[in-house]
Amino acid sequence: MNPSERIDQMIAELTDWRGETFASVRKCILEADKEIVEEWKWMGSPVWYRDGIIAVANAHKGKVKLTFAYGASIPDPGKLFNAGLEGNARRAIDFFEGDKVDKRALKNLIRAAIDYNQSKVKKKAITATRAKAAKTK
Repeated sequence: MNPSERIDQMIAELTDWRGETFASVRKCILEADKEIVEEWKWMGSPVWYRDGIIAVANAHKGKVKLTFAYGASIPDPGKLFNAGLEGNARRAIDFFEGDKVDKRALKNLIRAAIDYNQSKVKKKAITATRAKAAKTK
């Protein structure tokens, strides 16, 4: 079973509000950028990547948690982050029963995470080019 199928199965097994919320969050993530890749990691967690990790999601007893790997480094004008605010890198959104997913704001947050990942990739490429140039002198 590939990662997307495993995520489909996990959502289907969440027969309460969490399944619907999880499906809505996942749809927003995948609609934000066509190059996002889904993975299944860390003993049963859906993870989304584009030029690095974007976010990981989990369904807990009373919430659906979406954790952004570098959330502390990305803008959140929609003020979606409501958990993990004390961390140095990660930030999370906890969705509770009855919460509506702000699709526009979530997609913007996903795109900001991708922009951050791409800026890190560019910095690594510049650093590697400089290091190679220094060795050839």
